[in-house]
Amino acid sequence: MAIAITQLGISAPDGAVIGVIGESGSGVATVLEESRKAGAVTFDHTQLGAADALERARMAGQLFDLRRAGGVAFLASHEDELLRQLVDEIWWVHDGKLAGKGDPTKMLAKYQHHVARRLRALGDGRSAPVDPSMRRGDGRAKLITLETLTAEGRPTMVWASGEDAMIRVVVEFAAGVDDPVVGIMIRTRIGFEVYGTNTELEKLKLGPCAAGDRREIAFRFRCDLCPQEYTITAASHDPDGVWHDWLEDAVAFKVTDTRYTAGVANLRAVVSLG
Repeated sequence: MAIAITQLGISAPDGAVIGVIGESGSGVATVLEESRKAGAVTFDHTQLGAADALERARMAGQLFDLRRAGGVAFLASHEDELLRQLVDEIWWVHDGKLAGKGDPTKMLAKYQHHVARRLRALGDGRSAPVDPSMRRGDGRAKLITLETLTAEGRPTMVWASGEDAMIRVVVEFAAGVDDPVVGIMIRTRIGFEVYGTNTELEKLKLGPCAAGDRREIAFRFRCDLCPQEYTITAASHDPDGVWHDWLEDAVAFKVTDTRYTAGVANLRAVVSLG
């Protein structure tokens, strides 16, 4: 017998495993509760998160047997690959209503696009706090601003992969420096160096600078990074490497995308047959 979900106004067919996706508070929990009361087998985020590889294999076998017997199961998860492997179709719940249903690969792609846009919007207009893991230097200059911006100069904590981006550094000098160099380094959250440059490499002359002078430097680039979290290290120093001020992993930011991409560099391959 098909399982009817009155909240969404739809029914699950016999012999089916339904994946349920949605943001926190979207109504996924209500769908699971209603389907459980109607006689369906359910698995939620908490159960799946605690399951080891053996338990997941057992669950997959249980779902296979249930499907063959004509039963119905609902599986709520944030793990795309798990859903692709186990479910027959996906229901996307948003604000207590059905936002979409259908083929797992297609529905996950639509949901990923939705989440990417939401993350980008949440980060827009917000600056990440400057919180270096280490600070050092002789004090002849101080980095007073380090922020991630959109190409238009709006603060953001989230960049979309492929968009034009900017890092702004403001340096104030406490003493005279003839030839200061200001640089940045982007790292992954596990410390892998992704990209670094400085004003000397980019042929931008900042000095000589006197006590009380300020310099504002904008590093502009296309954010061709894969979706994950990164940090920015920034420094002011002499050409020979003597630091005035060094902020290690001072600002964290996130890159999002409408699809999953592994690695760090988003090379945007075009794939063809033959």
